[in-house]
Amino acid sequence: MRFHRTYAVVLRHFYLIRGSFSRVSPLFTWIAVDIVLWGLITKYLNTVAASGVNFIPRLLGAVLLWDFFIRVMQGVTMTFFEDVWSRNFLNIFSTPLSTGEYIGGLVLSSVATSAIGLVVMLILAAAVFGLSFAVLGALAVPFILVLFLSGIALGIVGCAVVLRLGPSAEWFIWPIPAFLSPFAGVFYPLSILPRWMRVFSYALPPSYVFEGLRAVVSGGVVSMRGLAAGGCLAVIYILLACRIFTWVYRKAVRSGLIARYSAESVS
Repeated sequence: MRFHRTYAVVLRHFYLIRGSFSRVSPLFTWIAVDIVLWGLITKYLNTVAASGVNFIPRLLGAVLLWDFFIRVMQGVTMTFFEDVWSRNFLNIFSTPLSTGEYIGGLVLSSVATSAIGLVVMLILAAAVFGLSFAVLGALAVPFILVLFLSGIALGIVGCAVVLRLGPSAEWFIWPIPAFLSPFAGVFYPLSILPRWMRVFSYALPPSYVFEGLRAVVSGGVVSMRGLAAGGCLAVIYILLACRIFTWVYRKAVRSGLIARYSAESVS
């Protein structure tokens, strides 16, 4: 694996973003909408709640972290989709670029775009609604790391699905975070879920992050064992995701599907 080839994938995506306002604005627009909307909802709940519970760190903090997870996933998939939409995917793999180098480029692109999104979210949430992650202290690092690794794994799997089924299969990818959010317990503890749902929840690394967040804002103690389990699961999923993408790509090459990769679904 050669870094300069991976860097070339990142550099291409940078040039695309730099030259197009329509690609830059989503890095900020939807983030701002989510933070303002949920921030106002939490302020309203604070005014009507008789218990005196502060909903800002509970709900707005959860929204911020979940948005970060989504941005990481989309940072991977959007870089891949740019190659699909421009019909440049075959051109890329006609070069000596390996699948590992290409995946590395997708990951590094996601690092850049998601970091920008995270900074914007933190500044907006702190300036407008007074949300500070200082209460998490050093725990903010493993929380964000687990979400980042989970988003990377999900993004790579999404790319593999589109590579196997064709560009129109991208519509299977966009709803995935919404489908996972009930199981991840973004806004409520896992204990309220039915037992069959909890089985899936414990297999999702983000669920350990949000359980830990609720423990911190409630004045409790975070389960470091649970957070470590979430981190281990995220690493395992990344390895599996890379394996799946490589397997799908090799199968597409051997079967000739990649030669028929077009704007329609590949059967």
